[in-house]
Amino acid sequence: MQYVRFGQTGLRVSALCLGTMSMGDPAWNGWVLDEAASVAILRRALELGINFFDMADWYSAGRNEEVVGRNLLRMRPRDELVLATKVFYPMSQDPNDRGLSRKHIVASIDRSLKRLGTDYVDLYVIHAFDPDTPVEETMAALDALVRAGKVRYLGASTMYAWQFAKLNHVAALHGWTPFVNMQCQYNVLYREEEREMLPLCRDQGIAVTAFSPLARGFLAREAGTARVRHDAYQDFYGDEIDREIAARARDLARRRGTDVAQIALAWLLGGPHPNVPIIGASKLDHLETAVAALALSLDAAERALLEAPYRPRDEINDQNPLRRPRALMRD
Repeated sequence: MQYVRFGQTGLRVSALCLGTMSMGDPAWNGWVLDEAASVAILRRALELGINFFDMADWYSAGRNEEVVGRNLLRMRPRDELVLATKVFYPMSQDPNDRGLSRKHIVASIDRSLKRLGTDYVDLYVIHAFDPDTPVEETMAALDALVRAGKVRYLGASTMYAWQFAKLNHVAALHGWTPFVNMQCQYNVLYREEEREMLPLCRDQGIAVTAFSPLARGFLAREAGTARVRHDAYQDFYGDEIDREIAARARDLARRRGTDVAQIALAWLLGGPHPNVPIIGASKLDHLETAVAALALSLDAAERALLEAPYRPRDEINDQNPLRRPRALMRD
């Protein structure tokens, strides 16, 4: 396993982060693994050298943190793990049990820590931008968590670059803890973050974690899997441009004698925008495939082949979370 510096911090994380949305309670979603199946994958991830694990309070309505956090802590000392979890989405029908108000943030971190079985998280991520809460309130509340020792670093996800810049600007004005991480959707089929967000992060030395590196599974879709049958987010991808790029990725994988998932990950890892891909795994061989991609390098011609069909498309963000990112321009 390779380990990389997390932005400009002193933290070092595995070059791949294991995303655990698929672990917790199958009743929450049909493609989610139960605890027994999850533990086998977590154990293998640790054996492969992965030390970075991404969770959220919203996943499986809290059960995700219980299954992932508590089992990891049974297998490794706390200091050897980099645990991330998130806050924002509704956790109940209570109107205050959502968003980024001081009330919800303070309550949410304590509940997450209890479920995880630890007294701090390494990375606390706001799942989206909250237009209904003053940014000063959000940043002051997050800073208080860091000062209280409950959180080591702060991250953000799924928003416009101007919103992210505004949040960190407010933190700088008041001497509060800034975000050191942006978690955004980024893959060879969805590259809109290359316009503003990724250049902003590179300029500011902010670590990027890329979720959906396989385009929500579209680039390596296995027919008949539970994820394909049950996941509403599959509709993000599938237009003619996506199909053409996916076909090129498959052809390239055949020529290189490798897996299309490895081609997609190699494209992410070898590009001009440094990032840590957040990989998902519902089978042990998914982990093996992803780790093998660390040794794969695409040359300029291969990258150009994959990138050529791309056209600008709708941005995916919390303001339109379920809309397919259609192409905006065509020849």
